Amino acid sequence: MTYRFLSPRDLTPTEETDPNRIDAVQAQILNAGRWTVPILVEKSALFVMDGHHRLAVALRLGLEAIPSLLLDYRDVRVEAWRADETITPEQIFAMAKSGRKFPIKTTRHFYSGDFPKCEVSLDELRHRTVRQPVEISKRRAG
Repeated sequence: MTYRFLSPRDLTPTEETDPNRIDAVQAQILNAGRWTVPILVEKSALFVMDGHHRLAVALRLGLEAIPSLLLDYRDVRVEAWRADETITPEQIFAMAKSGRKFPIKTTRHFYSGDFPKCEVSLDELRHRTVRQPVEISKRRAG
């Protein structure tokens, strides 16, 4: 599997973020000078499965593109962080469509495939043009 470059402005977050965690992730990314972990994105609806804090950093830094893995729920298993809750792909699709967000740390996505090597300079991401917008198919319920 390879990652694709997507505009962070085209992605829909489905969870709230912690400002302190955004600051910490930003410091790590700036210190490395490179983007090293792709964001996991649901491929038909372009919502973030994993990487909400990294998305917030990309938007804060004004990056034009970010490495993203386009996946669906055949490739990814989802669970709730809290033992007393259940979360389903259908609930996540509905939340993404609504424009609202789950509280921080609601969903946990597990991807068992290999992550592609990702070492992209921030300068490249600041100036990279996303040539072809990703076509979003009809939102489906997983």
